[in-house]
Amino acid sequence: MKLFPITPETPGVRAGVEPKSRWRRAIGEPLLHFLVVGGFLFGAYHLLTPSQGEGEANTNRIVLTKDDVRQLAISWLAQGRSSPTAEQVRGLVDQKVTQEILLREAVALGLDRDDEVVKRRLAQKMDFLATDVASLQEPTDAELKAWFDKNSETFALPAHATFRHLYFAMDRHGKETKEVAAAALALVEGKSPDSSEVAAIGDPFMFQNHYGDATPDQMSKEFGPEFSNELFQLTPGKWVGPVKSGYGWHLVWIDAIEPGRIPIYAEVMPNVKAGWIDDKYREIKATALEEMRSRYSVIVPPIEAADFQDLQVPPGFNLGLEVSAQ
Repeated sequence: MKLFPITPETPGVRAGVEPKSRWRRAIGEPLLHFLVVGGFLFGAYHLLTPSQGEGEANTNRIVLTKDDVRQLAISWLAQGRSSPTAEQVRGLVDQKVTQEILLREAVALGLDRDDEVVKRRLAQKMDFLATDVASLQEPTDAELKAWFDKNSETFALPAHATFRHLYFAMDRHGKETKEVAAAALALVEGKSPDSSEVAAIGDPFMFQNHYGDATPDQMSKEFGPEFSNELFQLTPGKWVGPVKSGYGWHLVWIDAIEPGRIPIYAEVMPNVKAGWIDDKYREIKATALEEMRSRYSVIVPPIEAADFQDLQVPPGFNLGLEVSAQ
């Protein structure tokens, strides 16, 4: 190999400057450091940050697979219910999609930061935020009256009955209980319910022998629907029966029956205002949810009732379900 000496005339070499010293000085330049670090940060940012279009596609796309829908149906079963119908599964899917939308909207607002408890309740918080309380104005009396006219049935007052009864227990009289009660009707017919002679007839009853202002719902819960339905068809002022209940048979004396009715506006005005506000809250929230839902593409597999007839709840099944974002 032939070597050539480096002289001051050699290109790129100034007189009195060694090549190594020149490179050392170049490497120590702050401008070079800035360019290198900036280039690294720029490249790392683009590698780690998805493009805006891709991010929006992932955020606004909700995909439920067939397995996801099946999991929802199993959750339904795990609560002790019978196999869901296709309509019920569609309702579960709609609830799950709404929950996912609320969750994502909450994350977009930053509600998941710095609070572990908040992270578990994002969907609930977004549900509250969807109801814009500030947009609800105080209703006028005319608005409340108009709303009451359209919804007066929801304020219907139930019928009330005041009555006494004589009880005949099936565990004491067996299959002849109804006949025993019918025979007793002949003994008390025409007699006052307050007489000691009437009080001696019948068996001890575990609850009350006299009821005042009883409603159909109360009587249905205490005696059963069959007794309640017949009770409010009886004529006041005389002994009638036998009337069957969940306990046995009864002879009944009706003191008074007040039929159900629709109240006038003045009677229920405070409740009307509360009902109007609840109705408006639901309307505002539904509008907000619909607007949020419009920004999402939801993909759900076909739902057929037959798909859920053979479901079984596996041991240790987790009621939670993750919805995939694609």
